[in-house]
Amino acid sequence: MRIVDIRTRTVAISRYADLAIPSGGLDTTLVAAVASERGGGKPLIGFGFASIGRYAQTGLIRERFAPRLLAATEQELCGEAAGFDPLRAWDCMMRGEKPGGHGERSVAVGALDMALWDLAAKQAGTPLAWLLAQRFGGGLLPGTVAVYAAGGYAYPDDDLARLAQEVEGYLGCGYTRVKIKIGAHTIAQDAARIEQVLSLLPDAGCLAVDAMNRYTREEAILAADTFSRYGLGWFEDFCDPLDYETHAQVARRYPHPLAAGEALFSAADARNLALYAGLRPARDVLLFDPAHCYGLTGYLRIIGEMESAGWRRSAFWPHGGHLFSLHVAAGLGLGGSESNPYIFQPFGGLPDGASVFDGRTGLPSVAGIGFESRDALAQLFQSLL
Repeated sequence: MRIVDIRTRTVAISRYADLAIPSGGLDTTLVAAVASERGGGKPLIGFGFASIGRYAQTGLIRERFAPRLLAATEQELCGEAAGFDPLRAWDCMMRGEKPGGHGERSVAVGALDMALWDLAAKQAGTPLAWLLAQRFGGGLLPGTVAVYAAGGYAYPDDDLARLAQEVEGYLGCGYTRVKIKIGAHTIAQDAARIEQVLSLLPDAGCLAVDAMNRYTREEAILAADTFSRYGLGWFEDFCDPLDYETHAQVARRYPHPLAAGEALFSAADARNLALYAGLRPARDVLLFDPAHCYGLTGYLRIIGEMESAGWRRSAFWPHGGHLFSLHVAAGLGLGGSESNPYIFQPFGGLPDGASVFDGRTGLPSVAGIGFESRDALAQLFQSLL
């Protein structure tokens, strides 16, 4: 099997369910990878996108990585085995690339990689999670996956009341844990947002907060001291992702779980995080995004680095909040997955009609990632064709 066509399109995405609220011009890249093989009389097509929160990568995909995939032979993509192998396809995409340069390049490769794993699972006729469990998870696949609802961006008007309404909606959908954003205003205002949400939850451990890498060193230390009294589920991305010294200073004084990794994109970055950030493998949480760190291939290398440093797979909760991260969490036996029920639509969240009970959800039963199980998302991907 070869890749005979790759189609891309840039589309806007929003941090808010209310699209009237400005969201900073965020966008992402849709990808459709068309195979030479047909399935059930129809073209075999894998779908992917550049995850969320980083911006579209259409130029890099079209000009740099897609041409390498289209030029790859069946032998290069499949080897001696009959099935298409995304790991071999990844090698073709990265041919000639120099070490370093992690960031936009890693997201472009990750968008294509997602489509290629969707394609491989469709060729195998299985959900992606099952394919991953067979190859990388010891053949074990849980019946349900732990999920938390993410959102809680600052509202321009009536912030606390609207934040409470959003969180109440998550709880009404069956989520038991939520994550909100902080760092956009003062630490006192951040504390007010935390306390507003804590008033709705049975336990402080059910709330995680994400400072979106906005605090300076001094602010991160002050925030850690201020938030210590709450006993939060975790305190995430409190400083520049490469400022390992600040990470270490906060880790020495903050007694509760910290979370990091979302804004790191390579195995080398993960190795430095493990060596120099002072994080505690028995307590802290890793939020690397499979679609941002060179796709699943890069993510597997990150898992290997962190496991070598003493981390367990249960510490991994992949960022993304969409179906791909859900499959990865299930297939690799990770702690759980982020879920975006309201935001970054139509990409975030679960299949149409899926339910969450006591903070856990099942997996799509269709072959591939299951983007077709979301009508609005399926229509968006079909527009590429």
